[in-house]
Amino acid sequence: MSDNILTYFEQIKAQGLSIDITRGKPDASQLDLANDLLDMKVEPFDGNVDLRNYGEPFGTKDARALGAEILAASFENVITGEQSSLMLTYQMILSKYLFNSPTPWRDIDSPKFICPVPGFDRHFRMLEDFGIEMITVPLIDDGVDIDKLSKVLSNNANILGIICVPRHSNPSGEVYSDDNIKELFRIGKEYSEEFLFLYDNAYLVHDFLPTKNQTPVWKLAEESRALNQTIVVTSFSKVTFGGGGLSFIAAADKNLDLIKRIRGSMVICPDKINQKRHTQFFKDLNAVKEHMKKHAELVRPKFEIVYRALEKLDKEVGDFSQPTGGYFITFRSKKPIASKIVDLCEEAGVLLTPAGATHPYGHDPENNTLRIAPTFISEKDLEMAMDVFITAAQIAHRQD
Repeated sequence: MSDNILTYFEQIKAQGLSIDITRGKPDASQLDLANDLLDMKVEPFDGNVDLRNYGEPFGTKDARALGAEILAASFENVITGEQSSLMLTYQMILSKYLFNSPTPWRDIDSPKFICPVPGFDRHFRMLEDFGIEMITVPLIDDGVDIDKLSKVLSNNANILGIICVPRHSNPSGEVYSDDNIKELFRIGKEYSEEFLFLYDNAYLVHDFLPTKNQTPVWKLAEESRALNQTIVVTSFSKVTFGGGGLSFIAAADKNLDLIKRIRGSMVICPDKINQKRHTQFFKDLNAVKEHMKKHAELVRPKFEIVYRALEKLDKEVGDFSQPTGGYFITFRSKKPIASKIVDLCEEAGVLLTPAGATHPYGHDPENNTLRIAPTFISEKDLEMAMDVFITAAQIAHRQD
């Protein structure tokens, strides 16, 4: 190994950097885009509904209508919740675990779930909470590797469903093709009429570069006659305020009954004042899209900084995803050095998401996949962080 890069790395360490790119969060300038919500006046009555009081357990009429438009679902199939799509997903899994018919998931022997990888660490943690075994299948350019999924389904019993992010997949950015989603419905339905398709569409409106067209998942489920097996969730967590936005779930038949039942026990009533604020701020889906164009102008330059930095690496070191939306980039090293890169970056004052976080149980069998979250820090800090990253990647590659 050239002494030059080691000397340079020591110079970087001497700067005493403290940069955190572990989580995909909006920066303050993005949050400022929704500051009008903070001062928005809301009339206490919406027709005959007193927004200050109990009632409307499934959301206000306007909020459910907005969610229905965003998810391309019928009003009757949509519930408006709080905080995040992850919360609604957790509530849906909990309701299946406790009350699913004919058999609650807690009574199923060795229950399993399909998790495309790389994937979202909070999905994995949620399934682990319920003792549900996670089986991985790889993602390819247009979605889930259908051939690998078919083999997994053929070789395993008691697979309850699949959880995935179909648009700007977290963290590698795939946008599932319509054909891929239809194939998921086909083979899942063939496996079991109880197979659950759980789509976390957290980045549904988060394009920052031109993105291929995708038919709404709920519409594809309807075409595939899979509505009674499909759940679609999304939220405003990265649209307005983290923890202060709205979330939406589309479900049908007994799944709709289950989510209503569990929320009826857990949630005394939603924050209708906040729902009203949001429906005044966003009159319709077009208003949401116009707002997200402003986000795109702030987010895109940061992704381009990362792309330019990673392009400096030799192909023999690794490659990376180039998503057109969402909040993450995935780097894959050619050697099993992901954990070494993380350690070196930490030595130099740059915190990355831990190696393994992109896989269930924190175990990446290849030790080669890392998630990069560029949005939260300044462009200047991001440039420094990526300089550290590519230096660490080169050192780790040459030392292996």
